[in-house]
Amino acid sequence: MADKSIVGRTGKPFKMPIEWSKVREFARAIKDPSPEYFDPEFAKKEVGGIPVPVTFLQTSAFWTDESSSPGFGGVDLRRILHGEQEFELLKPIYVGDVLTGVSKIADVLEKEGGRGGKMTLLVSETEYTNQRGEKVAIARSTLIETGQAVKA
Repeated sequence: MADKSIVGRTGKPFKMPIEWSKVREFARAIKDPSPEYFDPEFAKKEVGGIPVPVTFLQTSAFWTDESSSPGFGGVDLRRILHGEQEFELLKPIYVGDVLTGVSKIADVLEKEGGRGGKMTLLVSETEYTNQRGEKVAIARSTLIETGQAVKA
């Protein structure tokens, strides 16, 4: 049975400054040619500042460390798969913002699997606030721990 006792467990807050060079690099990496990522004057006029691409918050992984993780209750990392990623954007995030993220375990579920046996699904949420204390986004991630090594 999945260990539901870890639901609600949180990690320590982490800071993530939003820098133009990183937004620009990210936009290039995902091949998004939108001018608001590359032309500050255009971005200010059209959208109020240089925004972040929707999936940019995934880069927060580079701003966290072990203390930022809520921990996953002894899962076997050799059997972990990334199942799903979702971003809920609540307010615009612009270059110059400094986000604070806090991650928590939102749910633990169990499902029957095929080749890998019973699966444990670990749903984590990271809530982001900006420097004004406004909640700007929630990122949800589902990790899947297979019950055994996947059979070919």
